[in-house]
Amino acid sequence: LYGTAGVMPGVTTESLTKEAEATQRVLSELDINVDVTLTDRAGLERAAKTLERRAKTEEQHQQLDRINKTLRDPKVQARVIFMPRYDVATVLRKLPEATVMMGVPTFYTRLLEHAGFGRETCANMRLFVSGSAPLLAETHREFEARTGHRILERYGMTETGMITSNPYVGERLAGTVGYALPGVSVRVADDKGTELPRGEAGVLEITGPNVFRGYWQMPEKTAEEFRPDGWFITGDIAVMAEDGRVTIVGRAKDLIISGGFNVYPKEIESAIDDLPGVKESAVIGIPHPDFGEGVTAVVVPDGRSEVSEQSVVAALSDRLARFKQPKRVFIVDALPRNTMGKVQKNILRDTYRDIFT
Repeated sequence: LYGTAGVMPGVTTESLTKEAEATQRVLSELDINVDVTLTDRAGLERAAKTLERRAKTEEQHQQLDRINKTLRDPKVQARVIFMPRYDVATVLRKLPEATVMMGVPTFYTRLLEHAGFGRETCANMRLFVSGSAPLLAETHREFEARTGHRILERYGMTETGMITSNPYVGERLAGTVGYALPGVSVRVADDKGTELPRGEAGVLEITGPNVFRGYWQMPEKTAEEFRPDGWFITGDIAVMAEDGRVTIVGRAKDLIISGGFNVYPKEIESAIDDLPGVKESAVIGIPHPDFGEGVTAVVVPDGRSEVSEQSVVAALSDRLARFKQPKRVFIVDALPRNTMGKVQKNILRDTYRDIFT
């Protein structure tokens, strides 16, 4: 949780935005390309350093004085509210003190499970950000309906930092991770690194100053993860729209090959999650004597209506192609997750590895 200038008396996001716009206008007059369109401290600091070297007119010097005054103002300093662990009751109590929250999808689903969470709780909030694991479109929609806020979902990796993001100003489309950040290039490629046409699923690859140089003392692994032309292979399966918006379909290692057909788990999970009575699901491939891998679904009910293997199979019969339909469906209380909230499909594959043999 972040307590920012927006919660301090006399300093608002609107005032900082106005200051940034004025600074941008002055810099443009000097033909200086420094991005201060966001209300970030780093942008204002870059602008101040540039103006110190280039300011000539009285207006430019006055703008420099205003920027320096803003940067020295203690009310503009952000603070971080640290918590030893995620606890819904504590978060609900601390939200009125904050303006920004960054978390994994599990944080948001647990908030939505609390009857007291709603617009009043989030009255002081400016932004909710989700990352580290896929955010269900249903969660995105329910969160907006309850709070009036559209969660900003973004995508990154340890090896790269942030890669893509839905826009801060603009449409935050549920189920997508937005566009490549400035300076970062992304492409969807086949297994040889050849870029695929827009709309086709393939491996997401990136290049840019955010990409790491390699794995520490692991030259072989580093060589495996980079193309000869320098593009880093993320290992995520993605689809890119005509306008460049990226949707993550799943991990390459989670791709299911059943009867010679490629099956992307996220497509099936999305179809299952839309069914009445379903809270969430995970789809995996299990060794199958005839098909190579059998599509298998693990489903968590939401308790609102009855869900069974038969009801899920029947509901999907006219929604998915035959080869995509689960051959088995298991109903469980919860999906295994790691500390970052990611579903541990390796545990599920191990749990159900013998069902077809």
